[in-house]
Amino acid sequence: MQPLIDNARTFGQRPEEFAELAAGQSPQVLFITCSDSRVVPALITGARPGQLFELRTAGNIVPPYDPARPTGEAATVEYAVQVLGVRHVVVCGHSHCGAVGALVRGDDLDAVPAVRDWLAGATPPPTGPAEDPCVAEGVQSHVLTQLLRLRSYPCVARGLADGTVSLHGWYYEVHTGAVLAHRPRTDTFTAL
Repeated sequence: MQPLIDNARTFGQRPEEFAELAAGQSPQVLFITCSDSRVVPALITGARPGQLFELRTAGNIVPPYDPARPTGEAATVEYAVQVLGVRHVVVCGHSHCGAVGALVRGDDLDAVPAVRDWLAGATPPPTGPAEDPCVAEGVQSHVLTQLLRLRSYPCVARGLADGTVSLHGWYYEVHTGAVLAHRPRTDTFTAL
């Protein structure tokens, strides 16, 4: 913890670098990814403050849109698209994902009921070889499921229909740093 505290103390000693951020934000990308500490969107993309609007959830799950039961995730997507006017939405899964791995393996999660219930929202459950520690196939299919879910959000559906929003599926390899993007034409994930 101490190195983090030390950096936080010196971080604010460069106010000129951050003054313009007080005027507001205008990110072009909503970046939806896992809350895993090994996945750092700004590091992966090279983004500076104000360039990415982030939504991080266990397993980068986008819950189904339900106007009768709003979620923080739905509010974040709606705000990004409707208010901030983001033009791109990236769903980025990653290798060695504990959440997707638990689903692929069918782990017993009764000891962590909140995690169990959250992951139950990942329907259909991702599939792939249970013995693969990277869970690449499971994560990639899971990313595609989340992209389909996003299409059911009214603000995203409108943006897709009028061409103001584009959806992107990414797979980040924790062990190599490589990023693969889904190519709809071939239905494959290939290097960016």
